[in-house]
Amino acid sequence: MAIEQIKMPQLGESVTEGTISKWLVSVGDTVNKYDPLAEVMTDKVNAEVPSSFSGKIVELIASEGETLEVGAIICTIEIEGQDSTPQETITKNQTKENVQKPEVISDTPNKARYSPAVLKLSGEHGIDLTQVSGSGAGGRITRKDLLAIIESGAVPTPQPKAEAVPTAPAPKAVEKAAPASIDVPVTAGDIEIPVSGVRKAIAANMLRSKHEAPHAWTMVEVDVTNLVAYRNSIKSEFKAKEGFNLTFFAFFVKAVAQSLKEFPQMNSMWAGDKIIQKKDINISIAVATEDALYVPVIKHADEKTIKGVAREITELASKVRAGKLTSADMQGGTFTVNNTGSFGSVQSMGIINYPQAAILQVESIVKRPVVMDGGMIAVRDMVNLCLSLDHRVLDGLVCGRFLKRVKDILEATTKENTSIY
Repeated sequence: MAIEQIKMPQLGESVTEGTISKWLVSVGDTVNKYDPLAEVMTDKVNAEVPSSFSGKIVELIASEGETLEVGAIICTIEIEGQDSTPQETITKNQTKENVQKPEVISDTPNKARYSPAVLKLSGEHGIDLTQVSGSGAGGRITRKDLLAIIESGAVPTPQPKAEAVPTAPAPKAVEKAAPASIDVPVTAGDIEIPVSGVRKAIAANMLRSKHEAPHAWTMVEVDVTNLVAYRNSIKSEFKAKEGFNLTFFAFFVKAVAQSLKEFPQMNSMWAGDKIIQKKDINISIAVATEDALYVPVIKHADEKTIKGVAREITELASKVRAGKLTSADMQGGTFTVNNTGSFGSVQSMGIINYPQAAILQVESIVKRPVVMDGGMIAVRDMVNLCLSLDHRVLDGLVCGRFLKRVKDILEATTKENTSIY
């Protein structure tokens, strides 16, 4: 027999930690290789962690609701096939040592043991990590701990050497500043709703985006009268032939993908000392459920037809609502298009989907009187396209040209010059 460790997996390109939302096994359970052990939630996806071995669960090291860094041990499994009792004893001791080690780290800070995300945030905001009480395993400081402190405004600054070790009251001061301890008056009839793990992950990602990315905003209005007439004329035939709906949103996503190919600067990400211009055009789309918002990705959207885009929108939305979305469905997005118009919105300012550089809100198509060439007034189908951008990566000139190109493609969409196949 031997003891093997299961560690927190990396469920996304920029994911540094995950939260155990639910254990699917208990101590003493026998599992097979690839059986699901736990549901793990990150700021990008909810996914199941499979077992890497067949054997018996020895210890569940992480608790439900606990956030751990990628690579941290979450449980141990006793496996067959290795007659090595001494090795088993060593492995058990190593496991216990690894779990207890962060407690020492929290009292005796060692920068090499902080995650890159924690070091980056603390450096940008001047946070003295020796004065932070961590909520991770064994007192480990996580990125969410720092985001909570930054949001509260009570940022602990470095102390003189004589006071390098925090006194007892210091952690309490940080504790009171955390969002969980905000004093909100509660009166009779008020309903207290616990914050779900998904909601916490969304909040953390949105907060990070607003804190780190200097948001700017711009908008254009587009005359989509011809597009509306074209789509309405073929939607019934398309549904009967293909088995799914041809939505207006598919036309918008395709136009954005084509424009990103012509303006590749828009398909970029901020990476601290450099800007990464992505080769693949992968469009993230926002899909809402009753209590959460997911952002699955249409891979290589520029290579797909309008029909292909419409099919992927339908399939991804169905996966989200059926709870079958995988981590692979959420990875690789380079630009986000959000269909806010489905809720009747006509103008909105989206928060950028970190670490992307921009998000486009497609608003509701409404009929409005418009002054045409020659001074005539006509009723036209109009839509606003609202772009939020990371001003570290993008400037108004390229964003203006990009939006104009999207506008030109949409306004030129007619039955005569646009194929959906």
